[in-house]
Amino acid sequence: MTDREAVRGEPARGAEAPGSGRCTVVVLHGGKAEGREPARPWQPAALRMRPFATALRRALPRRDAQIVPVRYRYRGWNGSAADPLRDALLALDALAARDGERPVVLLGHSMGGRAALRAAGHPTVRGVVALAPWCPEDEPVAQLAGRELVIVHGDQDRVTVPEASWRLLARARAEGTRGSGVRLTGGEHTMLRYAGVWRRLAVGAVTGLLGAGPLPPAVAEGFTSAEPVAVGAGRTVKTG
Repeated sequence: MTDREAVRGEPARGAEAPGSGRCTVVVLHGGKAEGREPARPWQPAALRMRPFATALRRALPRRDAQIVPVRYRYRGWNGSAADPLRDALLALDALAARDGERPVVLLGHSMGGRAALRAAGHPTVRGVVALAPWCPEDEPVAQLAGRELVIVHGDQDRVTVPEASWRLLARARAEGTRGSGVRLTGGEHTMLRYAGVWRRLAVGAVTGLLGAGPLPPAVAEGFTSAEPVAVGAGRTVKTG
């Protein structure tokens, strides 16, 4: 495995030398609401994010960035324990202790999107890209103040709720977050339909937030639009 992998907050040994790159992308995969069984790298939620990590490695050369997938101790969020959030924060602390306050963008899907949103208050975090995030109605947003946030959610998602993402985005903006929302027309939770579009939006958003390339047009438009921008097959339209 060429990525440096953070397991229970401890960066594992990998091909990259410590301190390589000028920024870090922390990748947070999904899971489920409850579950104390161990998270494994071959489980579908973890496998789902591997193409994103691969695409990020291609977009951000090793000299510029390190890509750090996090594997959780447990598969579940587990109520107030918020185990994936704890693992994400431990990983960020470990990376900061090793590398200093290098800018970090968090990329998370589903439960990992929720963990990314919650972990945004860590001092090294510059921005969050949340894909089909799990956004309970009482989810806090104050930690997102001063950060940049991109949410991409498919309108055919039957696992997490797109409208909840847009409500959280509005609340975060009210707290001082610079936020962009992109609605993927026909997109569903697994990100298999329009997989290439999901990856292009996610990678473009991450590299854009890090200043390593231009933002995708829909993401850029989303920062100035009161409503999420809709992206469909071959065209981008604004929803109203």
